[in-house]
Amino acid sequence: MRLEYFEMIDRVVEIDRTVGTILVRSTVPQASPVFEGHFPGRPLVPGVLLTETMAQASGYLLLAMREFSRMPFLMGVDRARFRDFVEPGAELEISAELEHEGSGYAVTKSRIVAGSKRIADAELRFRILPFPAELDHLMRARAGAIGLAVGPA
Repeated sequence: MRLEYFEMIDRVVEIDRTVGTILVRSTVPQASPVFEGHFPGRPLVPGVLLTETMAQASGYLLLAMREFSRMPFLMGVDRARFRDFVEPGAELEISAELEHEGSGYAVTKSRIVAGSKRIADAELRFRILPFPAELDHLMRARAGAIGLAVGPA
């Protein structure tokens, strides 16, 4: 996890494209510029970055299900709940499942767990649009780096 670059996912553990589920893992770094202001002397991962982590897990699921032919763009966050704090060094397990798709939109439910503690969960809404050609190489490279198998462009 590289917070300052918004690279929130370290690796894909499992994915089921048929059912529409993904499980990913991330380790919060011990040090990051993010922690200099949030909060000095008591570093915590900001809730907005936990939301982004769930959105990225969901996004990779949607990308994989469409074999990188269409791009999900986060449009809404509903029923987000933050149940505990996340400190540097935490090992996070993030899951996402497809709840609904149609008419150019998809809805997922995502959850973050650390050990046995439920950290956060949310319902996320995405607009599904044609894949921007200028992002193809970058997205495929990042997906490959986290262990998400992608076919040729």
